[in-house]
Amino acid sequence: MSRTLLVIAGYVLALMVAGAAVAIHAAITDDPDSQASSGMRAFGDSILLLAVFGLGAIPPSAAALFWLRPCPSFWRAASVVALAIAATGITALIAHLLPQGADAGSVAGTWSVWSPLRVLLAPLFAITFLLAGLLAPARSYRSALLGATAIETAVFFWGVLTWIQPFR
Repeated sequence: MSRTLLVIAGYVLALMVAGAAVAIHAAITDDPDSQASSGMRAFGDSILLLAVFGLGAIPPSAAALFWLRPCPSFWRAASVVALAIAATGITALIAHLLPQGADAGSVAGTWSVWSPLRVLLAPLFAITFLLAGLLAPARSYRSALLGATAIETAVFFWGVLTWIQPFR
């Protein structure tokens, strides 16, 4: 029970630090220009919150994964879930790369609309899968988790390359 509370406290602390980072950023950048584009500022603040929380959540996640090493059923499930999540990254990247001619109400149109957000989540998934892969107790689990890490890394960098390509 104390291990669980320690992990939860770590996540709460990471969330508090992330909230403080966003509050400091909002106070520093409070000017008429940022108020004129409040939607973009809110999106940027949410990305900042997610990034700082993701980095702050590494220690409690590592502790939880270390304590879960003796549970093979957890690692089996984590490996399968990681590969399934990585598959959604590949699907989102393909939807992002395809021409935008799909109807907005169709499945392809929905994937196309949401694909940039999924690509932006890839680094968070990659860090999570890498951490789990490094702490996995068996080679098969490590292989699956590190493979998912490689997929998420490729999805993110390929997505970013398509975004910066028009600026060349």
